[in-house]
Amino acid sequence: MDTMTIAADTLRGVITDIFAAAGCAAEEAERIGTYLVSANLAGHDSHGVIRTQRYAQWLKEGKVLAGQTLSVIADSPVHALVDGNYGFGQTIAPLAVDLGIAKARANGMAVIGLRHAGHIGRIGDWAERAAEAGLVSIHFVNVESGELVAPFGGVDRRFSTNPFCVGIPSDDGGPMLLLDMATSLVAEGKVLVASRGGKPVPPGSLVAPDGSFSSDPETLYGKLAPETPRDPANGEGALTAFGLHKGSGIAFMCEILAGVLTGGGTSGPIPGGKRARISNGMLSIYIDPAKFGQPDFVARARDYAAYVKASRPTTPGAEVLVPGEPEARMRAERLANGVPLTTDTWASIVATARSLGVTVAP
Repeated sequence: MDTMTIAADTLRGVITDIFAAAGCAAEEAERIGTYLVSANLAGHDSHGVIRTQRYAQWLKEGKVLAGQTLSVIADSPVHALVDGNYGFGQTIAPLAVDLGIAKARANGMAVIGLRHAGHIGRIGDWAERAAEAGLVSIHFVNVESGELVAPFGGVDRRFSTNPFCVGIPSDDGGPMLLLDMATSLVAEGKVLVASRGGKPVPPGSLVAPDGSFSSDPETLYGKLAPETPRDPANGEGALTAFGLHKGSGIAFMCEILAGVLTGGGTSGPIPGGKRARISNGMLSIYIDPAKFGQPDFVARARDYAAYVKASRPTTPGAEVLVPGEPEARMRAERLANGVPLTTDTWASIVATARSLGVTVAP
């Protein structure tokens, strides 16, 4: 696997320039660059800059729209239902999170339903945003008409990858604990990374129409060449859920909460057939621990995390990690040493830049 390393600031600048050239306002282009690189810094390469080519194509095709904001559909002191109008998730999601933060600070807790947002990227970014405000947050996510995952015991696509995320604040302005996971065995973006020469996905990550299990990206994308855009619509297989019936059950409930309850739609069929735009749904719960009667919440959570980490490791010399530790360590390492990309991923970014008239230094 051929790789190269690029400084985070340099990479952020390239992605920002691409989306500015594609028609986004400077502020929005910068947000897209910031959050895509943030995913890479956290080690979630599947939701990082590898998506540049796909995002630019979606914008060109009108599947996601630049310059959008929230429309409020329903509202009370402790809840809101908002519509993202198919805007870039990197613009829409922080607006929805900030609304939840404001309501939870005022009233102790809030529930925000978001529908019709463009791809909102790494969900951990939004839990981190809430944690920086001192709030616990819980997020259920789906993709309207975005079937990629087979249910437990099935071979046909029925769910999207449906992330579930929980963030726990620290007392120093960031997350102390962060669980951010797809309910599929691997995120679709990890298959995307593997198809670009990155880390292979584990055996059994994919299921073919005949019920056989696979780790070959072509099961999901169809026949591939280096320059071929990766489109799951070209493949006949599906991702598998993690944890057998357990992951499948959580994915199912993400569809109900983020899709049905928000009114944005499930990953299943929609009236009129094929979806015209990219649409994430997200149901988020925000809780202020202090107003929940737990002024020592952070200290107690930290003590319990330390107790969990004190468990003897199965492998001598290893350690037990708590949710969020791998991301924090990876961010520190990549900020210091740069973001590794496969040469295929970088080539797709350069090709996208040049198609928009953006010059990228070799």
